[in-house]
Amino acid sequence: MARRLIGAILTVDGVGGRIVETEAYDPEEPASHAFRGPTARNAVLFGPPAHAYVYRSYGIHWCLNFVCREEGHGAGVLIRALEPLTGLDAMRQRRGLEPIRLLCSGPGRVGQALGITHRHNGMSLLEAPFHVEAPQEPVSVVSGPRIGITKAIALPWRFGLAASKFWSKPFPEHP
Repeated sequence: MARRLIGAILTVDGVGGRIVETEAYDPEEPASHAFRGPTARNAVLFGPPAHAYVYRSYGIHWCLNFVCREEGHGAGVLIRALEPLTGLDAMRQRRGLEPIRLLCSGPGRVGQALGITHRHNGMSLLEAPFHVEAPQEPVSVVSGPRIGITKAIALPWRFGLAASKFWSKPFPEHP
């Protein structure tokens, strides 16, 4: 699923863009929030697919994940970066900066630019305020190890739109 989301359009209340970077997480690996089983914090991950799992990272940033497997499994896809396309004024106001390249290049930046908060946790991705559209044409995808974690870092579960200038960090061998 993480690979298939690359190139999709994501908006929240009309603000958003093209998904250019994702990371996959599965309960079988220790970097996943689902690794130790369901808790009050991660219960949404174990619910039905196509729902938002939102958590706070480092007590600062709200991060958006898509629940992507059958109910009870506990897998998710972190939205790491977008190419901003719509609602740029709102993104700039929320982020407090101008450069388009920096508006959504990282999961915390995505959350802030889209106005994601804990109130979005558990909401369906198939209805307002979310709008998700599959890519209209095939896209070229690169992959590599996930970043910002300390466990299971070698898994090549980070995916990006080839040659995008909006990634959070370059992919190895794809600067």
